[in-house]
Amino acid sequence: MDPMNAPGPSLLEEFQAAMDWWRMAGVDLDFVDDATVWTADNAAPAASEGTGEHASVTNTAADRFGKENSQESAPAQPRTKLLGDSPPADLEAFRDFWLTAPGLDAIGPRGRVAPRGPAEPGLMVLVIDPEESDGEKLLAGPQGRLLANMLAAMGMAESETYIASALPRHTPMADTASIAASGMNAVLRHHIALVSPQRILAFGRNILPLIGHDQTQDVMSLREINHGAGTTPILVGDALDTMLSMPQLKGRFWRRWMGWTADT
Repeated sequence: MDPMNAPGPSLLEEFQAAMDWWRMAGVDLDFVDDATVWTADNAAPAASEGTGEHASVTNTAADRFGKENSQESAPAQPRTKLLGDSPPADLEAFRDFWLTAPGLDAIGPRGRVAPRGPAEPGLMVLVIDPEESDGEKLLAGPQGRLLANMLAAMGMAESETYIASALPRHTPMADTASIAASGMNAVLRHHIALVSPQRILAFGRNILPLIGHDQTQDVMSLREINHGAGTTPILVGDALDTMLSMPQLKGRFWRRWMGWTADT
């Protein structure tokens, strides 16, 4: 057959050739706000059922970039009145409750890490869980050092900032939707009401169920949180460990912080 008259490759063949080229080049991710797999072989699992919340999917991008995108759905835990009939009335009582109350996690009180900071601060910082190396002090490792640098750049004194975790111990790949549905979201709302901050800065998309929002919500549209004692402006950013592994996210956070503080 005359090569000049030979039929060209089909659209499918051209697409497959392009995908093969990217694979051989070692590029299989599209870097946008959230990592997305271009060439995954299997479809993502469906969202968890029975909790009213949506669980994150696990994929190769999640394996690379940490727990913020790597939650697997798990059976919903039964709803429990974790605060009991007499919830802590102040931060001192809450700290004791946080460190000793049964039911806040599957392990028990030993190894929990307490929040730190004053009541009625200008800023409350929320993370999902303590760092793996935390002992007496919350965020005493690399994430804490990053946060300290960020607070300094913001002109915020760390000693005047209330720093807390939504979970009492380091919990890798925590299924926050199920944990929230078990009653921990009520604990966090009560905690925030006791702190009574002027603003809240939360790190990690997976914290959304614990603050009473759907995990699929666009964090850019989330402007305030209702914690029972009123509403407080909130900004949800990328997790601190994600920013450590992807430094370019620090610039995006800083732009959002500047716009947020200008508006609130």
